[in-house]
Amino acid sequence: MEQEKEYLTFILNGEEYGVDILCVQEIRVWSSVTELPNKPDYIKGVINLRGIIVPIIDLRQRFGQDPLAYNEQTVTIILRNQNSQKTMVVGIVVDAVSEVYKFDKQSIRTPPTFGNKIDRCFLQGLASIEERLIILLDSHSLLDQNELYHVESKAEEV
Repeated sequence: MEQEKEYLTFILNGEEYGVDILCVQEIRVWSSVTELPNKPDYIKGVINLRGIIVPIIDLRQRFGQDPLAYNEQTVTIILRNQNSQKTMVVGIVVDAVSEVYKFDKQSIRTPPTFGNKIDRCFLQGLASIEERLIILLDSHSLLDQNELYHVESKAEEV
């Protein structure tokens, strides 16, 4: 029997993305953060969530897109890893939350290879609903400190 997984989908720059709903701890409206010095632009700061300090990542900027002014539709999805010795909690800022969908493994397609110029580390696959594609993100990569906070320097491109 094929097991289905549920994904919470959200909008980011007009595209629909999904994350494993089992990693979603909560959904919050945008609220101010405590900014930290000497950080990449996509790290907006941290919040204190019931005693846990949670880094807040602007997913648009993390994916190399232009930032958007935050408004009443801007939300922060708090993600928590499910199976790790060290608990990782992170908030991702998205444009808006969309739907919850169920997909089985057969309906998730492998993303195409783009060579080494496009980083696929966050992509799990693509799923189609009616006429549109939903980009499914790999929750484990999103919650991996080494991937999430990795910043390529311009010197590496030479």
